[in-house]
Amino acid sequence: MRGSLKAYKSVAVDSQRDIASPYRVVQMLLAGALERLARARTAIEQQNISQRGELIGKTIAIIQQLQASLDMDAGGEVSANLDKLYDFMVRELMLANSESSSERLEGVSRLLRDIKESWDAIPAAQQQVPA
Repeated sequence: MRGSLKAYKSVAVDSQRDIASPYRVVQMLLAGALERLARARTAIEQQNISQRGELIGKTIAIIQQLQASLDMDAGGEVSANLDKLYDFMVRELMLANSESSSERLEGVSRLLRDIKESWDAIPAAQQQVPA
C-alpha cells in the first residue's frame, strides 16, 4: 500500500508540474526544497546518514534547478543576487552533510523561506510570463 501511495503522489506531482505556470513551478520547487530540508533535519536527529545524504542531495538538485532557471538578462541585479545566494546555499548544504549540521540546514531553510514568502507575495496580475 505504501508503495502505491508514493507512486500516486509522484504521478500527481508530475502531472501538476506539467500543466503548472512557471510561477507555480517555482513555488513547487521552493516548497519541495523546504520539505526535504525538514526531513533531512529529522534524519540528522535519528543519525540516519544515508537518508540525510539523499535528502540533502535532492535539495541541492532543486536549488540548482532554480538557479539554472534564472534569466540573467531580464532579471538584472535580482537574478545576479539570487545566483550568488543559490551558490552559497549549495555550499552550506554540502557542509551540512559532511558535518551533520542541523544549524546549517536551518540557515538554508530560513533563506529559502524568505525567498518563498517573497515569491508567494507576487500579485496574481504579475505572475504571468510575458510572451
